[in-house]
Amino acid sequence: MTHKQRLLFVTGTRADFGKIEPLAQAAIQNGFDVSFFVTGMHMMEIYGLTKIEVKRLSGATVHEFVNQRPSDPQDVILAKTMLGFSDFMIENKPDLVLVHGDRVEAVACTLVCATNYIKCAHIEGGEVSGTIDEIFRHCNSKLAYCHFVSSQTAGKRVQALGEVADSIYVIGSPELDIHAQPSEFLLQDVLDHYEIAQADYGICILHSVTSEVGDMGQQAADLFRALKQSGKYFVVIKPNNDPGSEGILSLIDTLPEAQFKVIPSMRFSRFSELLRNAACILGNSSSGVREAPFLGIPSLDVGSRQTDRAFSASICKLAAEDTVGILEFITTNWFKRYERQGEFGDGNATQKFIDLLKSDAFWQRSMQKKFHDISS
Repeated sequence: MTHKQRLLFVTGTRADFGKIEPLAQAAIQNGFDVSFFVTGMHMMEIYGLTKIEVKRLSGATVHEFVNQRPSDPQDVILAKTMLGFSDFMIENKPDLVLVHGDRVEAVACTLVCATNYIKCAHIEGGEVSGTIDEIFRHCNSKLAYCHFVSSQTAGKRVQALGEVADSIYVIGSPELDIHAQPSEFLLQDVLDHYEIAQADYGICILHSVTSEVGDMGQQAADLFRALKQSGKYFVVIKPNNDPGSEGILSLIDTLPEAQFKVIPSMRFSRFSELLRNAACILGNSSSGVREAPFLGIPSLDVGSRQTDRAFSASICKLAAEDTVGILEFITTNWFKRYERQGEFGDGNATQKFIDLLKSDAFWQRSMQKKFHDISS
């Protein structure tokens, strides 16, 4: 290509921004024109207005779009995002749109790209996570021009969806690039910034499982009852704004401040420092099954949200109502350390990403998708 390629990253949550920020930074440093379409939870005050974090990225242009009210169901959010992103794309013509994972905002944007023949790259496709999230993730893979996956296993799943092998690039998980390097903060700086009372802490992140909405309040009650009984100090990060999160948030609001520090959201580099120094992490966040094993941190995966997504000696899986098991996990694993796991990459995803973007072959593939049967 003769012009400076324009890359547009879509981000709707603090979590997906933490994963795509290293890629965007590397693209800026390598001369690409980088911008962000910022929407979703980033625009909601209850979750800390994390659009501020995106704006801190020097060298990128930021476009904001409010796509929801707190009570909106996911189908309404999908429709609103499609309308807003479609209008935005009429005025802006990027060479490549990059979406991440399994959020409804990503589905909306990949749909707009596919119907308008705009190149769209899907980051971390081919993974299983259960419920509607997994369906969204596979939809994004089918709609996307190409795929930056985190593992060989994920790449094989994308192929099983009918995607051709030369559209799938195994780069690893981009957020591990941040975890692989010393963070830009000292632990004490993080503790002071968020007013975390002690350095002897665990982390708890419990998201809603959208197919178990009616049960999430009870799951939260069971988990936090066990954490209270442990007598340990926990940093609790609020859940995503998925259906069912209200029940979790109502329980979080009742937690005693002497034992639990509740934080709406965290800057990713600060979270990296917090995680690598934690005694353990509990809940159902992908951080527990992907990032914690990479850092050797023990994790307890609660419930069904991350079923079959990752396997490591450092991961224990229990139901929320298993109080005895949860207490035993905390007692046995508090500040225990495991060997680093490399299932999701070696912390070098950004360089692999940039090498691909600099390749003429990457840009010259046909946009006409055909189903490739792996049996052939």
